[in-house]
Parts: sequence; structure tokens; C-alpha cells
Amino acid sequence: MSRRRQETADPREAVAQWFDLQGIGCRALGSAFYGELCTRMAADARAGGAVYDALREHASEPFERVYQLRLLGGIHRIVLEGRAPDLARHYPTVGGDGDVDAVWPRILALIARRPPEIADALTHPVQTNEVARSTALVGGFLTVARDTRLPLRVLELGASAGLNLRFDHYRYEQDGTAFGPADSPVRFSGRWPDAVPPFDAPLEVVERAGCDRDPIDPTTEDGRVALLSYTWPGQEERLELLRHALDVARRVAAPVARADLVEWLDEQLAEIRRGTATVVFHSIVWQYLPDPARASVRSLLARAGARATADAPLAWLRLEPRPPSLGTPELRLTRWPGGEERLLATASFHTGPVHWRG
Repeated sequence: MSRRRQETADPREAVAQWFDLQGIGCRALGSAFYGELCTRMAADARAGGAVYDALREHASEPFERVYQLRLLGGIHRIVLEGRAPDLARHYPTVGGDGDVDAVWPRILALIARRPPEIADALTHPVQTNEVARSTALVGGFLTVARDTRLPLRVLELGASAGLNLRFDHYRYEQDGTAFGPADSPVRFSGRWPDAVPPFDAPLEVVERAGCDRDPIDPTTEDGRVALLSYTWPGQEERLELLRHALDVARRVAAPVARADLVEWLDEQLAEIRRGTATVVFHSIVWQYLPDPARASVRSLLARAGARATADAPLAWLRLEPRPPSLGTPELRLTRWPGGEERLLATASFHTGPVHWRG
């Protein structure tokens, strides 16, 4: 159902199918709590209940707009902010027992009331900002630093809160080798079972910036709660990493502009930076872009790549599922001068292992 309308003309069935698919993903990625909730929400949508009423005006939208996760995130935020103690008793993220049977009637009643927090959540794209993707991305940055022997300027497309822009302030460890500050609260150990990225490469980030159509400021309490609300209950490792990354964000600046992705990239690539390797990167963003935007990004990178030199190289680093199946994410690197593309690793959407190929 990638980048297309639902295949059914029945809007109830369309909404139900969102939750059918989402439930499969949630269970596969460690959130049995959300998986079961999705099953019940699908059944309620098919019956034309409160779930369908909340989402009916969006029923013609494609699955990738993830209105199902927007709804779940809005409910989760209410729980995290302590405004629904009857739900909190059952949400694992706040110490609840994970009892879906007990929480489901209360969730249904909340949706039926349609509080403003849920209405607001449906207007915002989901911002997962998965910190563990840095375990794959870091290998690409280290490869560019090793090969060019230049400091890096890193530019992220679809940066959300910019947590992965701070990748060099996290700690990565494998088989006695490591990269990153030894005292970092964000730690990744044993994530590279096959081979290890070049952790010994000298890496310095001299500039970091990103863009997003609806960025979140991770240094504010509102931003922190918003990001936590998009993390699925039951995925305790993701939540712990996110909380620590939010602490890092308070002391490491990484500006994220509210901007059109193509326009922002055009501005960033207009100037050649001598003595610096520019790395344009993104992770699990490409599938959500319309075809014209993807074509424009490729064109901008190709034109900038044609101007690249040994002392002002350009790299395009991306962690994205390979189309058309949108299965296992691949870490690919294209570097100019030359324009050679390399498959560096395969990874996961969240916290799984990174199979480094280098």
C-alpha cells in the first residue's frame, strides 16, 4: 500500500486496514500492547465506531500518512502528561500493567469524547526521530571522515528534532573498539555482529543543521513529551535511549529549520565549503516524499557533486528501505567527486543490529 490510496472504496474498511497493517508492525517491533490495541481499533473502525468517527475525514489518505499512529500518539501524550490516570494504570511507559482488556473501554471512551489534544495530534506528522538509527549512520560518517581526512559539515533532511544530528555525542562499542565520548548517556554496545565500522577514524563535526516541515524543539518540555508520545509502549529500550538523547540535546546545539526540504537543500549546497566534507543525510524519510521532491533532491545533489573537489567533497548518506518492497533498511553512500555509490550496511527501522559491510 505504498504511496497510493487505499484499495477499498469503503472508508470504514480503509481505516481498518491502516490498523491491521500497523498492528503487524507493532508486534514485529516489540510493542505487543500497541499490536493488540490496533487489532481492536481495526474492529471498531469496521463497525463504524468511535475510531472510525475520529478518522473518517482522512479515510482517503494513503497509509504512509499514518493517521493511526497520530491517533495513538495523541492518546499516549495525554497519558504521559498525567491527565488520564485511569489509562496510565495500564500503559507500560508510565509503569502500568499493560492490560489491554482493562484499558480498551477507557481508550474508546476517550476517543469518543474527542478531546482537543487528539484533534491536534491528527494535524501533525508523526516524529519518531529514532536515535538508534545513529548506529548505522555513524559508520557512514566515519567512512567519509576516514576517506577524506576532512572535518564534516552534516546536513539532515527530514530531521524532526535533530537527535541524529548529534550522533558524535553518543557512545558506540563493539569487541574492544569504540567511538564517541566515554561518558555519554546514550550508549550502543554489541550492535555490529558481523564487522565493525571504522571507529578509529578521526572525525570532527564543524557544522550541523537540518530541516523539517514540522520540526520539534527537543530542548523544551513540550518537545520532549511530543517525542516520547510517538514511542510505542513496551519498547523500553527505545524510550530509555530517547530520554538520554533528549538530555544530550539540551547541551549540544543542532538547529533544525522549518522549511521545504528541496528549497533548504538548494540553499545549503549553493556555496562550496573548502576544507570541509559536506554530508547530506536522511533516515526513513525517502518513502514519504512525493516523486517530484525525490527527483529534485537527486538533481540538486548531482549538480553540487559535479562541482565537488578533493578539498570540498560532497557525500549523500541515506538509511532507507529499498523499494519496491520497503523491507530491510540499507545504508548507502554516494560520494563526489566521482559519484560512486556503495552499500555500507543493512540495519533496522528501530533498535536492531547493524550488518556492516563497509
